[in-house]
Amino acid sequence: MSRVLGIDPGFDRLGLAILEKNKVGSPTLIYSECFTTNRNLPHHERLLLIANEVSSIIKKYLPDFIAIETLFFSANKKTALMVAEARGAILTECARQLIPVFEYRPIEIKLAITGYGRSEKDQMMRMIPLLIKTQSRVPQDDEYDAIATGLTHWATRHSP
Repeated sequence: MSRVLGIDPGFDRLGLAILEKNKVGSPTLIYSECFTTNRNLPHHERLLLIANEVSSIIKKYLPDFIAIETLFFSANKKTALMVAEARGAILTECARQLIPVFEYRPIEIKLAITGYGRSEKDQMMRMIPLLIKTQSRVPQDDEYDAIATGLTHWATRHSP
């Protein structure tokens, strides 16, 4: 049995998903959330909250691997820098917990989930429930991205 923590990094919203897979079965979604930080808090405190949340999830669910989306550069440089800093906090926590981290570009994730590297967000969101049973509530966008990142790990690494 193998567990992966899929992460869609963000500063305002952080997508997290724990997926489990045995050697012969299909993956199971154990947990997912969209963790948000309070915009009224100082920048450094928000980064600490992100790191603490990742640490808490790791300690609770004991994943074997971390799959995280690489930084997608947008036209908004300020947003890109804040997400880069959040990724730094996340990667530091993963390293502290000694869990192997695998990074995937958005195009790789889209290819693994839909078969087309330039698919749209709604195509990804429609495909994920066909690949893995989601929770009774509808996950938020960031959760779908985290689930997709975790599924990409198994699709590309050929590991249980």
